[in-house]
Amino acid sequence: MRMVDLIEKKRNGDVLSKEEIEFIIDGYTKDEIPDYQMSAWSMAVYFQGMTDEESAYLTNAIVHSGDTIDLSPIEGVKVDKHSTGGVGDTTTLVLAPLVASVGVPVAKMSGRGLGHTGGTIDKLEAIPGFSVEITNDTFIDLVNRNKVAVIGQTADLTPADKKLYSLRDVTATVNSIPLIASSIMSKKLASGADAIVLDVKTGSGAFMKDLDDAKELARTMVKIGNDLGRKTSAVISDMSQPLGKAIGNALEVEEAILTLRGEGPSDLTDLCITLGSHMVVLSGKADNHEKAKEMLQQAINDGSALEHFKLFAKSQNGDPDVIANPENLPKASFTFDVKAKQSGFVSNIIADKIGTAAMILGAGRATKSSEIDLAVGLILNKKVGDQVEEGETLVTIHSNQEDVKECMDRIYESYDISNNKVAAPSLVYDVIK
Repeated sequence: MRMVDLIEKKRNGDVLSKEEIEFIIDGYTKDEIPDYQMSAWSMAVYFQGMTDEESAYLTNAIVHSGDTIDLSPIEGVKVDKHSTGGVGDTTTLVLAPLVASVGVPVAKMSGRGLGHTGGTIDKLEAIPGFSVEITNDTFIDLVNRNKVAVIGQTADLTPADKKLYSLRDVTATVNSIPLIASSIMSKKLASGADAIVLDVKTGSGAFMKDLDDAKELARTMVKIGNDLGRKTSAVISDMSQPLGKAIGNALEVEEAILTLRGEGPSDLTDLCITLGSHMVVLSGKADNHEKAKEMLQQAINDGSALEHFKLFAKSQNGDPDVIANPENLPKASFTFDVKAKQSGFVSNIIADKIGTAAMILGAGRATKSSEIDLAVGLILNKKVGDQVEEGETLVTIHSNQEDVKECMDRIYESYDISNNKVAAPSLVYDVIK
């Protein structure tokens, strides 16, 4: 087999076999296929696409390019959730303890963030003492005892994906649905879950800004998951404006706590209940989504979801008192109000610009080496559809810098206010099973 022949084959729109795709991924992982040939092949995939079978073969080859996690010692059906990302996406912080509180094992492998705010691990580390540096044996034991634990991603998981993603990033081949789908699903499959729920975002703050593209990505990932033996479903949710009100690590932890108390923003609560219901149904703990939603809402109402968050934090060396007293989370030195310049109705919030405003404060990483300030961020007091009076606060800035002009300018650029009332966007657009 020669790589040049496989590049030509895909360039011409022909279908690659399982063996040919395994040859490509194995050779590239071992540095036997050079970057320039892999770049040419990626561009051929970008233009010609892949069949569902090719996408599954590619994903499986990437899974087996490195280590895989064996979760079989954990009792029950292990369910994982993945979000394609956005601004103020606090769902994992709510879902992990919430779903665990109704008896579904959540064995979560997470990473750090690069972008608007930190990743799940960064956010959890806003809880004093919280650590994901635990052994695999401890990880499995915690899930068996508490139904929930989070561990950091191993460096040896899907090495082919790391190499290929870095290459795609500098060769204009990131926006290929088969390559995106195989990248996401390979990490989920290698992490060992029995079932996977995907939260595929669409809108200005999402990677897939077009709804049709988001649906196609969701369909491709669900097909890959099911073809490779994992029960998989996807919810396509809105990210045309930030989810919830908080953007920033400690601020999002506080919002998650409020949501588990039953006091969180309605959009974040509703989406977590929806995603959680899919996790519960795939686990076999409920026969249908309505029953699953009732179970999750009851766990919030009776306090068991919040208690599970305390147990989760304490078991990983986090201070459980912070869950009861979120005012003890890291706090910024200064707050500033961004006031409306006119009266009317919020008609649009450009989510990615708001995310950039938070990153300017230090809530996220512009580069992998950037340091995150866990205390800083934004609270959105007004969202799309809300009425606002001139001089009312649109956004509260939490900063450790006194000069927030650049951040404030970005916020003003992000908000549109009109004279006519505008309906809030739909929260969930579609479900792919």
